[in-house]
Amino acid sequence: MNKENTLSMNPSFLVSGGVFLFIFALVHFLFAGVIRPAAEKVMATAGTASLSSFWVILKDIEQQVCISLMLFCIFLMVYKLWKLLDEEEIYSRDLLPEHNKDTPLNVDKALDELSSSSYNDTPAYSTWINCIRRFKNTQNVQHAADAIHASVENIAAQLESGNNVIRYIIWAIPSIGFVGTVRGIGAALAQADAALDGDIAGMTASLGVAFNSTLVALFISLILMLLMHLLNGRQDTMVIRTQESCEHHLLSHLHN
Repeated sequence: MNKENTLSMNPSFLVSGGVFLFIFALVHFLFAGVIRPAAEKVMATAGTASLSSFWVILKDIEQQVCISLMLFCIFLMVYKLWKLLDEEEIYSRDLLPEHNKDTPLNVDKALDELSSSSYNDTPAYSTWINCIRRFKNTQNVQHAADAIHASVENIAAQLESGNNVIRYIIWAIPSIGFVGTVRGIGAALAQADAALDGDIAGMTASLGVAFNSTLVALFISLILMLLMHLLNGRQDTMVIRTQESCEHHLLSHLHN
């Protein structure tokens, strides 16, 4: 995984693409093998009363796409949360515990230790490395402190940019629901003549498509927005703790 993916905490393109295809295939087989047959059975036995059935509400293509996108979006958010939890322990600790804060920091040795760590491309280690390199070049603690703020702002920007796909999916799902609404209303209007003749079954079914697609899409959007809020909170906490760790521990090493 490249450094940009690590800072944004996104899976690689191959992993994301593979999971995306797997989810869409799995949901397709679920709809084809379970949901649509169950919906057809309910509609055949219950008539218009079946419109409130769980299977009938889910059966259309718009709901299938929305559910697939929801699962993929949840995968992306769970992956990011897993990365945050995996690296949580290093956000607030001293990354150079073996260096005595009462003696001048051996800059070259510290850089070697940090760069050789298996976590050297994580946000916390990247911030420490950038700060120490700035101090090595300038021999000025204030310049090193400025590097902390610049690195932390860069981390926040990378995390925000890394959430673009998730935000797009959350925006796209209600739009797909509205597509189903337009499709259903159009189909209902096409059957207006039959409804005037007394056969309202086709128009009722089409209106069901219109309302069900929007209902499912908006419900999914509410769930994803909540999860997105929780993810943003964890990311903000990570950025704050990284900055506090650098200012408390790293600057203590450099002041001597």
